[in-house]
Amino acid sequence: MKLLFLASLSPRTGNMTTARRICDHIQEGGHLCTLRDIGDFKSSSEVADLISEDKFDAALIIHLYKAGRLLLDSSVPYGAIFGGTDVNEDIKDAKKHEVMGTIVQKARFLVAFTDQLKNTAELHWPLAGSKVHVQPQGVVTKPCAKFNWGEFLQNSGIQFTSSDPYIFLLVCGLRRVKDPLYLVDAFSAWHEREPCVYLIIIGPEVDAVFAQQVKAKVKGAHGVYLVSEKPQTELHAAMRDSFAVVNSSISEGMSATILEAMDLKVPVLARNIPGNRAIVNHEHTGLLYSHPQEFVELSKRLMSDSGLKRSIVTKAKEYVEKHHSRNSERKTYQELVSELL
Repeated sequence: MKLLFLASLSPRTGNMTTARRICDHIQEGGHLCTLRDIGDFKSSSEVADLISEDKFDAALIIHLYKAGRLLLDSSVPYGAIFGGTDVNEDIKDAKKHEVMGTIVQKARFLVAFTDQLKNTAELHWPLAGSKVHVQPQGVVTKPCAKFNWGEFLQNSGIQFTSSDPYIFLLVCGLRRVKDPLYLVDAFSAWHEREPCVYLIIIGPEVDAVFAQQVKAKVKGAHGVYLVSEKPQTELHAAMRDSFAVVNSSISEGMSATILEAMDLKVPVLARNIPGNRAIVNHEHTGLLYSHPQEFVELSKRLMSDSGLKRSIVTKAKEYVEKHHSRNSERKTYQELVSELL
C-alpha cells in the first residue's frame, strides 16, 4: 500500500520525532509511507491533486484540524492521530470543531495517546468511541557519548559561578502553548539567592514573534539562559547530564521530552496539567507543580533528598519500559494501517 502521511514537521520538535517514528513502523510493515509537512500545502485541493497524481492508496494524519482540513477534498481512506492541541485548544473554536467532527466521522480509525484524550474526544463526538484506540507514544533515546554542562556554558559565553551547577533543562519549541516564560521570574529570584541553580531553555523558534518576547525576557533574568536547538543525540546527552528536566506547558497531548527524560533516568518536574498527569505520578515517577513557587520548593526538595531522586528515576524507568514500548507501538500501527486496505 502507498500511504501519504501528513504532519507538522517543524525541525527538532516532538511532532516531527513522533511522525518519523510512526512512519518507520509503517514501512517496516511492508508499506510505502511518504511523510509530508502540512506547511507545504495551502489548500485541501493541493493535497487532493497530490493523492491523485501520485496514486496514494490511503492517508494518515497527526492533528485533526491542522492536518485533517487538508483531507476535506480527498476520497481516500485515512486514519487520524489526535494531537494535544486538538482536544485541548482547537476544540474550543466552533469552526475548527466542525472540521474535526467531519474528520472523526470519516476516519477509519483514530489514535489517542492517553485515556484522557480518548475520553475527551468521545465526549465531543460520541460516535467516535468505537474508532478510538489508545496507544501511548513509544520511546527511543540515543544520547551521544559525552556532554558536560560546565564546559558547554563556558564555551557559550554564559557566566556561571558554581563549579558544580544544578542544571534544570526546559526542552520546548518557543511557542505560547509551551509557556517557556512561566517559571522565569521565580527561577531568577531563586538563582539570586542560590547561584548554583540554572534554568536552560532549549528548542527551536517555532513562533518567531513569540521567540523575540522570550529572548527579551530571558535577557533580563538571572540564571536563565536560552540555547538554540540541538541534534537529537546531543539533546538526549544534554538531558542525561542535567539535574532535572522541566515541563511548563499550558497543555500537552503526551510530552515526548518527559518520556525521554524518564528513559534516561533523569528526574522530571512537570506542570500539573491533564496531559502530564497521564504519565507522571507525583512523587512516584516525577514531581508535579501547580505554580512557580511550588516548582522552586519541589526542586529544592529534590536537590536535598538523594533518596527521593533515586526512587523517582528508578520507578520512571520501569514505567516507560512497561507502558511505552516501541515494539508495542509498532505492532499497533501496523495492525491499524491494515484497516485502510
